[in-house]
Amino acid sequence: MKITYFGHSAFRIDTGSSVILIDPFLSGNPHFEGDIDSAVAGVTHIVLSHGHFDHVGDTVDIARKHGCKVVGTFELVSWLGKKGIDAIEPLNTGGTASFGDFTVTLTQAFHSSGHVEEDGSVTYLGMPNGLVFHFADGPTVYHMGDTDIFADMALIEELHAPKVAMVPVGDRLTMGAAVAALACRRYFNFDKIIPIHWGTLPILDQTPDKFTEAMEGDAGKILNPAIGEAFEV
Repeated sequence: MKITYFGHSAFRIDTGSSVILIDPFLSGNPHFEGDIDSAVAGVTHIVLSHGHFDHVGDTVDIARKHGCKVVGTFELVSWLGKKGIDAIEPLNTGGTASFGDFTVTLTQAFHSSGHVEEDGSVTYLGMPNGLVFHFADGPTVYHMGDTDIFADMALIEELHAPKVAMVPVGDRLTMGAAVAALACRRYFNFDKIIPIHWGTLPILDQTPDKFTEAMEGDAGKILNPAIGEAFEV
C-alpha cells in the first residue's frame, strides 16, 4: 500500500484496487506544486473529514470529472450532491462503510464544519470527523481531521488500533504541537505519524519542528514525507 502526502491535510492512498483521496485541497494549497490531473489519476473514492474549504478543496471538480464516490457526513455529501456529484456515500459519526478492499469509519473530532457563502452567511455541513481506514492488505490508518485532544481517543485506540496516523499540529485552528504529541503518546500506539495542517496558512505554525521536539523519545515514529512522492507502508 502506498500513501502520498500533498500538504495541509490532503492525501492519496493506493491500495492496488482503490485510489482514495482524503481532503483534496490542491488548488490554492501552497505546499502542492504538482499537476492536479496526475495527482488524482485513477481516483475511485474521495473521503472528507469536514466541510471547510481547505478540506473539501477540489472535490467537486475531481468527482465530476472522474465519477468517483464521495464519502462524508450526511449534511456535507448532501450539499455536494446539489453541486453535480452523483455518487455520494453518506455516513455519520460512528458509522462504517465498506468499499471492497477497505472500510472507513467516521470518528469524533472536536472542531467545526461549514461553508462561508459569498454573502457571508454560513452553511452548516454537519459534524467534523476523524477517519479510520481498515484495509484488506495494509495497516490501519487514522486521519484525525481537524481536532483538539479528547479523552475518547483512548476508545479509538481500543476499537481500531491504528498504526499510521495523520495528526494536525499547526495550532490556532487545531490542537498545537505539544497537545498533539500528548495525544499520540498518551492514547495511541502508532508506528508511523505524519504531522499535518501546518505551514499552509499564515496563522499556523510554519514547520512541524515543535511537534518533533514534543514527541521526545518517540520522535523516531515521525514521517515528514516529500510532497507528492508516494511511500510504502
